[in-house]
Amino acid sequence: MKTFSIAIHGGAGTLVKGLMTQALETKYKNALKTARDAGFAILEKGGSATDAVETAVKLLEDTPLFNAGKGSVFTAEGTHEMDAAIMDGKTLNAGAVSLVTGIKNPVSLARDVMDNSYHVFLAGEGAMKFAEEQGYGIESPEYFYDEVRYKQWQGIKDSDTFQLDHSVKKDGKFGTVGAVACDQNGNIAAATSTGGMTNKKWGRVGDSPMIGVGNYANNKTCAVSCTGSGEFFIRGVVAYDVSCLMEHKGMSLEEASEEVINKRILEINGDGGLIAVDAKGNIAMPFNTEGMYRACKSSDGKEEISIYK
Repeated sequence: MKTFSIAIHGGAGTLVKGLMTQALETKYKNALKTARDAGFAILEKGGSATDAVETAVKLLEDTPLFNAGKGSVFTAEGTHEMDAAIMDGKTLNAGAVSLVTGIKNPVSLARDVMDNSYHVFLAGEGAMKFAEEQGYGIESPEYFYDEVRYKQWQGIKDSDTFQLDHSVKKDGKFGTVGAVACDQNGNIAAATSTGGMTNKKWGRVGDSPMIGVGNYANNKTCAVSCTGSGEFFIRGVVAYDVSCLMEHKGMSLEEASEEVINKRILEINGDGGLIAVDAKGNIAMPFNTEGMYRACKSSDGKEEISIYK
């Protein structure tokens, strides 16, 4: 039987080690384990990689620990604007949404864009109209309220400062969430979801919902979900760059992932990381920051839940 596997992340901007308590570390690791195991259970039963990554990301969106779904950060207007994407490596079908508000699980809305529309990417009002037509309910702002996020925003809201989602240079809790998986049929998929950056203005969109940038899947090469300084990841077209190195330079998943995160993105001053799988079930989880909330599990016995290097 083919090796099947899943990897997930909760962002490459972890709390600086000195600020991480044992109790909080346990909370993070438990949340990662729950999401990883739920996705892996789908693969074990012969389910699709696409279902596995959506399920894992939904669970990460449902905890306030990560900057996605329930834990999304505040914009300059004091609202929450979320982005998400999902891609199926077998068909290259993809769905993405950006600037959506009040949606409990943006990754599922992205999945519906992929499955139930002729389009790939819907944004803002149009995405919300589509959500309404798909029968989505709108959560109240209270659902997304988190004391730590609120204080983080209050500290900078009257300035021109915005906080990059995932930078470890700030003493806040940040993080995009994502999942990549390879199923028993050798099909791969990727999903990514985020609340963006604290105090963001003007409808800012980062790398997460952009196909080929923060999220990408192609059975021929790899499935990738990124987390990092979005503006730099967009310039580096990170997820597709990993795929290109595999396809055109014959690099392995590990080599291509390392080249992009620990060389190419650093050269343009980007910080962050990514998770990736290939159609053989291999896993890579490189990052160039102090830590990255991450977990993986493979049918060949590989298992990990980690935060720091």
